[in-house]
This record gives sequence, structure tokens and C-alpha cells, in this order.
Amino acid sequence: MLVRLRLIGGRLPATALVAVLEAAERFGDGRVHVTGRANLQVRAFPGVDGRLADDALAALESTGLLPTRTHELVRNVMVSPQTGLAGGRADLRPVAAELDAELCANPRLADLPGRFLFVLDDGRGDLLDRSCDLGLAALDERVAQLRVGARWGEVIPLARAAARLASLADRFMTQRGVGATAPWHVAELTVPLTPDVEPDPRLAAPTPALPFGAVPGGRHLPWPEAGLDRSAAAALLAGGVEELIVTPWRGVLIPGEGRP
Repeated sequence: MLVRLRLIGGRLPATALVAVLEAAERFGDGRVHVTGRANLQVRAFPGVDGRLADDALAALESTGLLPTRTHELVRNVMVSPQTGLAGGRADLRPVAAELDAELCANPRLADLPGRFLFVLDDGRGDLLDRSCDLGLAALDERVAQLRVGARWGEVIPLARAAARLASLADRFMTQRGVGATAPWHVAELTVPLTPDVEPDPRLAAPTPALPFGAVPGGRHLPWPEAGLDRSAAAALLAGGVEELIVTPWRGVLIPGEGRP
């Protein structure tokens, strides 16, 4: 079986990466892969009829990256990788963590479609070209404009952003209905989730993907196409690296290295 482990904003503790590698060596192909949504993926795990073997599931839960069985499929939160490290208009790491907690605290949101995606741009524009169901773009350190499907929503304080996004996800569940024809994405709703709002003039223009190499706040490296094995992981974690950030460009940002 192929298993995805969702990372909120791509954040990956070094201890968790080592634990996932150990599980992959024991149960899978011995490598850790990444996705275009900045999540992890392990392959060739044992299971029957779409259900992981109990010991393999227990090994993945022990990594700390599977905090909830009920809501794991809906913890899709993409965040500007450099947020809080360098640049950007606001540090969105607290917003992302609060949003994850809000999603997991609402039993109804466990039934969100598995491809439902939240995208949080910290104002630098690096994720503005990413389609999303719900999200935001920071305008300064205090406020952000919501993204609602392909539309723009209201400007709100960042302190209320996580709760507002979770509330809109709950409203989506009400509007989509049930059954095989129920929409999977906000943009597919026949009635808009919120009134359409003009884009705020303070919004940044979309920026290109983060280049590989030395970047503000760290060093951005491509994830091995064949997957990360133990020796490659040891090289990434050399020097006492405590946390990595998997990026939406199938790379990994090592914080604190190579500050230009």
C-alpha cells in the first residue's frame, strides 16, 4: 500500500523523519517520498482491502505525524515554506497550527473530501498561483484576505483566520450535501460560499517557485526522485538539524543554512 503522511505547512521534525525511515525500512521499500502538496509518502506497506496492517499502522503512529485517524485525510494545509524564517509579511506558522487544531476538533470536518486543500500565503506571493478550496494571503502582520475557491473573500485579522477558515469548511459541508454528485471542491458549489470581494490592492503579485540552493532563511534542496534513504537523510540532518520543511516544489528547506 501507498501511505501519505500530511505535514502542516511542510514542517517535519528530524526525529519524525528518522522514525518514518525506520518504518519504511521495516515495512516498505526503505525510502521516504514527497508529494506536490508538501507531504510525505511511503510505499509498499502491507495491508488488505485498503487497510494497513496493524503493526505497520502502529509504527506510523509512533512517528508523531499521524495525530488523528479520523481526520488525517483532511489535514491538507499548505503554507509558504519560508514563513517565520525570512521575508513574508506575517509568520503564518501559528495560524497553520491553530487551523489544524480547529479541523481536528470538529467531528463533521472528518468527512471533508480528501483533496480539499487549504493554502496560506504569507504575503510573499509564492503560493498565490496554487489553486485551493480555502486559504488566505497576508496583507501585513495583522490582517489577511481570504481565498474562497477561485474567488477572494473578506479581509480579516490573522488572529481570527484559523477559526474563520474552519467555519467556512463547515459551511461547505452543509452546502455540498451528500451523495455521489456532491461537490468535492468549493469552486464546484452552485451557490458561492461567500460573497465575491475584489482583490485587495495590497496583495502581492505571484512569485516564481523557490529556487534550489541558498535562499533567505536556509538552503532549499531537491528531494531525491527515487526517495530519501537513510544515508541521504543522514546528510540532510548533519550538524544537528532539528526540523526540515518539505516544500510544494518537491524539495526540502533546511532552516538556518546558507543565509545570503
